[in-house]
Amino acid sequence: MTHSLRISDLTVTDRPAGAGTVPPGTAAPGSAPSGAAACSDAASAWPGGVGPGDGGAASVNDVSVIRVRGGARLCGTVHVVGAKNSALKLMAAALLAPGRTVITNVPRITDIAIMGEVLRRLGCAVRFEIDPAVDGPAAEHSRTVTIDVPEQPGTEADYDLVRRLRASICVLGPLLARLGYVRVAHPGGDAIGSRGLDMHVAGLNRLGAEISGEHGFVIASAPAGLRGADIVLEFPSVGATENLVMAAVLARGVTTIDNAAREPEIVDICTMLTEMGARIIGAGTSTLTIEGVRELRPVRHATVGDRIVAGTWAFAAAMTRGDVTVTGASPAFLEIALDKVVSAGGLVETRPDAFRVRMDRRPTAVDVVTLPYPGFATDLLPMAIGLASVSEGASLVTENIFDGRFMFANEMARLGADIKTDGHHAVVRGRDRLSGAPVRATDIRAGAGLVIAGLCADGVTEVSHVHHIDRGYPDFVADLRALGVEVERGRVPEEPDPTL
Repeated sequence: MTHSLRISDLTVTDRPAGAGTVPPGTAAPGSAPSGAAACSDAASAWPGGVGPGDGGAASVNDVSVIRVRGGARLCGTVHVVGAKNSALKLMAAALLAPGRTVITNVPRITDIAIMGEVLRRLGCAVRFEIDPAVDGPAAEHSRTVTIDVPEQPGTEADYDLVRRLRASICVLGPLLARLGYVRVAHPGGDAIGSRGLDMHVAGLNRLGAEISGEHGFVIASAPAGLRGADIVLEFPSVGATENLVMAAVLARGVTTIDNAAREPEIVDICTMLTEMGARIIGAGTSTLTIEGVRELRPVRHATVGDRIVAGTWAFAAAMTRGDVTVTGASPAFLEIALDKVVSAGGLVETRPDAFRVRMDRRPTAVDVVTLPYPGFATDLLPMAIGLASVSEGASLVTENIFDGRFMFANEMARLGADIKTDGHHAVVRGRDRLSGAPVRATDIRAGAGLVIAGLCADGVTEVSHVHHIDRGYPDFVADLRALGVEVERGRVPEEPDPTL
């Protein structure tokens, strides 16, 4: 059977594993496809499809909705695969070494498909396959990506892809380090606030790059190569840390990055870079020391488990007074989030790569403050607000990372949540039950949060713009069904043309 995912003008076609090393129409290493040809010819072995758990096509203009009936108590086991926020950057890191890099445990989501096309347009051959060594839920939700990087990749990342995937800005560092020149469109991404590139630019300047902007592109050059430097970040930005580490590994001399991000995804990329031959000390701490090397080699690397998806299921279990075991992700990366679940009255059992959350009563209100890792993750804020909305008492929720994250609160209010926002703060007074209503996903995590909130509502909740959810959660609907939820994915009928 053949399925297709259409992401606007980008199509990814599923094939059986082993159906060919380079998909038809994909540029051979060394020749970068461009424009419409790259879109129309981009065929990738992505068995099982991408995105919607019910199959069929999905796109960033998708009119699909998820309908969920409230009242379900989540029970069962759910498996979490590789972290989206890591896999995307690991794919970009492959650009640092010519040859074949293989990344396993990659989530089967639309953002990965877009990043694959970004790399194709840079001249790489990219294919996705089911890993024959993996079975069970992991085989359904994850893929292995093989990236053949040419000796001379392209130097321009097009706007029509970068605008759909903010993470594609991470090709800036590796291409600049390898080629001495790169031109990347200014990124887009979720509507959750301003996320500028100032720290990326300032850090690359310190490494000796000349950076300018014109016609919507960031243009960076280093004709004489990059050189090591001391860099202090104003804020522990994950994206800036990643770009600067990938640039510094091929710079002459030693680079130190102070106030670096400490997320597990940073540790994952540093681990892969070290396997490639980079010399990095301090991964997981606020100070990174990188000694530049002349060249790196391609490797095979497994993506770290997705702590945000795992945390989503932890809060879902607590909100629905359920009993859920989450496998495939380390609870050590969710200490504060799981502590909040315990404070709310939940019972948490942990193993090295799994945990169980059980809630036997109505949750107790807890306060939440988002902070850089190891603090409470901003991506779990919608789930924290959802928990607060059905808890006994009032919660104060403070968002310190993204200034637009509370857009989600307006949709929660449509479900009957009692939320008052003031700048970076929200006061949430819990209700025993919410009320089902049509709502709109505004970003990846908000979409998942709204679906889960619908489980705590009377009647049916219909969540639209669910292409956002497809960007971060493999087979979300299928996982919900397996945990006992009455849920379906459907399409909204097209409105009649008023001119007829």
